Amino acid sequence: MDQVEIFKALSNKTRLQILTWLKEPELHFPEQPNADFENVGVCVGQIQIKSGLSQSTISEYLSILQRADLINSTRVGQWTYYKRNKEGLKKLSNIINTEL
Repeated sequence: MDQVEIFKALSNKTRLQILTWLKEPELHFPEQPNADFENVGVCVGQIQIKSGLSQSTISEYLSILQRADLINSTRVGQWTYYKRNKEGLKKLSNIINTEL
């Protein structure tokens, strides 16, 4: 995990909001009929609607967060779902606590 890439991923307000929304998705998104938040995550379409940004922008933001190991994706049929990567966030916390 490259520290610079992690902090670049966190340097955008919307990407930070996405991480916050994914922390407690039941508070920020409507219930999903085909997938639960805990096991699968939040559909990219719901994240896009909440953000008010274009689908291409949100896809790029989610890719950046995923490359930084802060979120994971799961494909279910034609839909992609995202949730926080607890291990990646734990590594980030360790970096902050031990190296900075």
